[in-house]
Amino acid sequence: MTANYIGNLEEWKQEFIFSAPVQVRFSETDMFGHVNNTVPIAYFEFARIEFMKEMGLMQRWLKTGNELFPVVADMQVDFVQQVFFDEKLKVYVKIARIGTSSVDVHYWTVNEKEETCFTGRGAIVQISKHTGKGHPWSDQEIEMLQSKQLISAKK
Repeated sequence: MTANYIGNLEEWKQEFIFSAPVQVRFSETDMFGHVNNTVPIAYFEFARIEFMKEMGLMQRWLKTGNELFPVVADMQVDFVQQVFFDEKLKVYVKIARIGTSSVDVHYWTVNEKEETCFTGRGAIVQISKHTGKGHPWSDQEIEMLQSKQLISAKK
């Protein structure tokens, strides 16, 4: 069964252009020997940060004096198959939708056989440290976010 945020699964997979490698650590497994159900969120976070670094957004948020930063508004993980200690995974990340101050980020995790292990999605909101409320993307930030989409669409 495909998650509700995925239309055509094959088309959805084709849109990913960025991935980050992850190797399952022993501490991430549970008493049944597979990855604990909380761990994929940490994998998604790692890959999302690497993705945002590649775009240049993370550097902007971390710059001294910057008043804006990203927060996770929601997160969904869909488990497709079990993953075990020492497996090598690729966590793919893409921007699915750009809102006024948010982005909907999609995730696709595969093993070395290119089999889907997890899929996921989550909303990230850029907020102001001063107001605690969503802060609209600048034209430059929208361009940065869309540039990844344009590259993705060409694939």
